[in-house]
Amino acid sequence: MSDDRDEFAFLAEDAAEVGAPAGLPAVRRVGATTAAGAVSALLWGDAPDLTLLHGGGLNAHTWDATLLALGRPALAVDLPGHGDSAWRDDFDYAPRPNARAVAAVLDAVAPGARQTVVGQSLGGVTAIALAESRPDLVERLVIVDVSPGLRAEDATQVRDFLAGPQVFGSREEIVEKALAAGIGFSRRALARGVVLNTRVRDDGTVVFKHHLASPPPDARLNVDFRDLWPALEATAVPVLLVHGTHGFLTPETVGEFRSRVPRAEIVEIEAGHNIQEHQPAALAAALSGFLAES
Repeated sequence: MSDDRDEFAFLAEDAAEVGAPAGLPAVRRVGATTAAGAVSALLWGDAPDLTLLHGGGLNAHTWDATLLALGRPALAVDLPGHGDSAWRDDFDYAPRPNARAVAAVLDAVAPGARQTVVGQSLGGVTAIALAESRPDLVERLVIVDVSPGLRAEDATQVRDFLAGPQVFGSREEIVEKALAAGIGFSRRALARGVVLNTRVRDDGTVVFKHHLASPPPDARLNVDFRDLWPALEATAVPVLLVHGTHGFLTPETVGEFRSRVPRAEIVEIEAGHNIQEHQPAALAAALSGFLAES
């Protein structure tokens, strides 16, 4: 069965939901060849100084509504193993290998332009790793609902969602599973995200596009990010932490972040872990305020 849906078909609907102007911005696919394989990204406008990195199991389209509300040039990257980017044979999707791939894309697409790097979940710790290895690329850091101090048990929602068989009879089946797991608040928005994060196979069954749903035997993604604390504590760039009231960060984890990075701004939004999907306008407002300060 062919699945040739226009990946930008939902932008008008997203724009209406966040109250963005009726005229849609220019968005196109770009990419680069990296040591991790081909890495794809969405370029919103031209000359971006804002780069966005999604969480594990998502893709660059997770930022669509937020970027429509924000209304500025940006680069939203499909991390290795996600979206339209190549899968790694070694299944190594840790922050530092991811950061090397992101750096290669920035060098190819936005050479010489320092970025405000916004990362959610796995993208957030990847952003920290990018600031560590390529400080020349990072002007500011925005970390969304993650911390080097995240505990494995705090991420059980996603781990449980990805557990078990990952072949489905329809996309609606995935929507129902996600809603039952507490992932997503709007059925309509969740359905859009499922379309953009899955593909239909020749036999009509549906599978996720990302590699995390099809790991090699005995492979697992490490969620111990504590070795990134020194990099975050040492960076001199402005830092914003945005966390959801029902996200992955406990009050204790937020308190540790505040203690270890005392100069960081911290914003709380009434949302779950995927703030960019649950409250895109609120996240855009937080980003806009942070950008205006620097």
